[in-house]
Amino acid sequence: MSEEKSFDRRTFMRGALAAAALAPLGGALASCAAGGGGSASTGASSAAGGASGAATGAAKASADNPFGLAKGSTIDAVIFNGGYGTDYVDFAAKIVQKDHEGVTTKVSPSTQIAQELQPRFVSGNPPDLIDDSGANKIGYNAIVSQLEDLEDVVNAKNLEGKTIKDTLYPGTLDPGMFNGKMAAINYVLTIYGVWYSSSLFDQHGWQPPKTWDEAMALGKKAKAEGKYLFVWGKEAANYYEKLTVGSAIKEGGDEVRLALGNLEPKCWSHPAIQGVFKALEAIVKAGYVKPGGAGTQFTRAQAQWSQAEQAILYPSGSWIENEMKKQTKAGFKMKGFPAMTLTDHAAMPHTALHSEAAEAYIVPSKGHNPAGGKELLRTMLSKEAAANFAKTRLASTIVKGTVPADGFGSTALQSQIQMLDAAGKDVFSFQFSDIYGMGADELVLWNSFLAGNANVSDLTQGLQKITDKVRNDDSIKKIKVT
Repeated sequence: MSEEKSFDRRTFMRGALAAAALAPLGGALASCAAGGGGSASTGASSAAGGASGAATGAAKASADNPFGLAKGSTIDAVIFNGGYGTDYVDFAAKIVQKDHEGVTTKVSPSTQIAQELQPRFVSGNPPDLIDDSGANKIGYNAIVSQLEDLEDVVNAKNLEGKTIKDTLYPGTLDPGMFNGKMAAINYVLTIYGVWYSSSLFDQHGWQPPKTWDEAMALGKKAKAEGKYLFVWGKEAANYYEKLTVGSAIKEGGDEVRLALGNLEPKCWSHPAIQGVFKALEAIVKAGYVKPGGAGTQFTRAQAQWSQAEQAILYPSGSWIENEMKKQTKAGFKMKGFPAMTLTDHAAMPHTALHSEAAEAYIVPSKGHNPAGGKELLRTMLSKEAAANFAKTRLASTIVKGTVPADGFGSTALQSQIQMLDAAGKDVFSFQFSDIYGMGADELVLWNSFLAGNANVSDLTQGLQKITDKVRNDDSIKKIKVT
C-alpha cells in the first residue's frame, strides 16, 4: 500500500479535472449516484467563502455539549444540493441554535463540492461540516488524513439520550471506515433499484423483470405501446453502471465485487460483467432506450419517465421519488425492484439488494469549528431530525425506527422497506467509483454506450483504463476491500 501524499491541488482536483471531459455535453454535473441528484445549482461564492464568527475557544464538554461547542461560535456547513435538497440540514441547524446559546449556523448548498472547496482546503480554511456527495465529490483517499475521526460522534448520546451507534441500522457505518478510521458518516440509507409506475404496469398487465431476458421481452411490449424501456440523462448516465455492476455481483457473487473494489487487472472482463454489458447492449441495439440522453439534462430525462411515461423503467437510488415529486404524473404509484440477474441460477437470489448508506458527511480537522460540525451532525442523527428527513424526503436515514409502516403514504418508500425485508442478509454495496473519484471519467463512457456510439468492448476497455490509471498511481492511497 502506498503512502498517502500531502494534500495539493493535483490530488484534490483529480476528479474535477476529469469532469472537464464532459464539457461537450454541456452544463454543470449534478448526478446523484452517490446519494442524491441535484437539479438546483449554486454559485461558488456561497460555498467558497469562509464563515464569519469562528470559534474562539472551546467550552467545557458535557452531556448536552459533548464536543465543547463554544458559545457565540458559527458553524459553517456546505451541503450537496442534490435529490434530497439541503433544508433538512437547516432543520437540524435550527435545533442546534435553540440548544446552544449564541451559536449561529451557515448552511451553503453546492453541486460542485470538489471545485468549490479545493481553494479552502489548500488555504487551511475548510468548512466545519461537508456533505461530500454528487458526481463532483472529493475522493476520500485524497483527504482522509485531514478529516476528524467521527467515532466520538457515534459514541455520544443523541438528543433523546441514547448512544447514537445503538440507534443505527447494522452495517451503515462501514462505508465511512477507511483503514480503521471513521472518516465519514453516511446519513441516508439508499436503496438502489429499478423504478416503475405500478399503475401503468397494472394497466398493461406487465410484471417487473427478474432477468435481463425478461427485460428484453418487456422492452418489446413497451415498444408496441409506443414507449421505451429505459431513458437516461447526460449527468446520470452512470446510473447504468450502478445497475449493471449490481446485476453482475448478483450473478457472479463476491468475486466480482472484490475484483472491482480492489482495482484488479482485467476486472471489467469478468464473465458476469461482460454478460450483463452484452444484455444492456442488446437492449440499446433493439431501440428500447430513448435516444438523445447524452444531450438531455438528467431531471428532464427523468421527467420523460415519471411524468410523460415515454419510458417505463429507470435505474436510480431511492432519492428518485423526492427528486421528481414535482414532475411525477398523478396516480403514478412509484415502486422499485432489485437489479435483474442474467440467469435464474445466479450466485445470489433475485431478492438480493444493492443498498448502502450514502450522503457522506465529513468534518475537516482544520475547520474553524470542528466541534460545531460534530454537534450539527449529532443533531442530524437525533430521532427528531431523522424522522423529519424521512417524512419530507420519503427516504430513510441510517437511524432506525423513523419510517411508519404506511411509508407516510408513499408507495416508493413502502417498496423500499419491502425490498429490504425480502433481501434479508443478501445486501451488498460497492464504492470504488466514489472512493477514487472515477465518476466523471465514467460518465463519458456511459453516455457514449447508451447512445449506441460505443460497444461492449469500447466500454470495457475504457472502464479498465480508468481503473488501471488509479491502481498504478502510487500517489493514490488504496483502500483494501474485503
